[in-house]
Amino acid sequence: MKSHGARINHQIPLNRPLTMGLHHFTWRATASGLADETVVADALAWLIGDHEAVEIERTTSYHGSEIHMIEAKTSRKRPALRCLARLGTDALQTLLEEAEQRLDESNTLHFRVQFNALMNGEVVLAQAGEESVKGHTKVQVFPGQEGLSEARSTIEAAIAMASEQGQ
Repeated sequence: MKSHGARINHQIPLNRPLTMGLHHFTWRATASGLADETVVADALAWLIGDHEAVEIERTTSYHGSEIHMIEAKTSRKRPALRCLARLGTDALQTLLEEAEQRLDESNTLHFRVQFNALMNGEVVLAQAGEESVKGHTKVQVFPGQEGLSEARSTIEAAIAMASEQGQ
């Protein structure tokens, strides 16, 4: 095949921001058998952005009382970033400042939101000892990249998204 002088540039332009994204996002909550697990499931559905992504497992605790394990999960990158943005700019700024402590060796970012605040439609990062909903997301990191800097870039992208949405 004869070349006509045009070349394909396979490089990514340096002026384009590159956000790696997230592999997945998971929320987990536990509700007692006395609680209305559908309220908790609705809150997690809002956080994850999809009612179909929520599963409820009914089981018993060690002591025999009924409990509900509620999980919401997405493995799609764009919805996972939107889910992170739903934390709001204040919480995301805290995650950005605490990224080093919250990121584990497998590049998973861990955090919790206050259970009661979430049931009231608010997203507030939980402190140690507070009843909470667990969240974690795996940051996409390729060979030669540093997990912490990728996590920070992804959180910054979520902050920008949250600011656009007024959260």
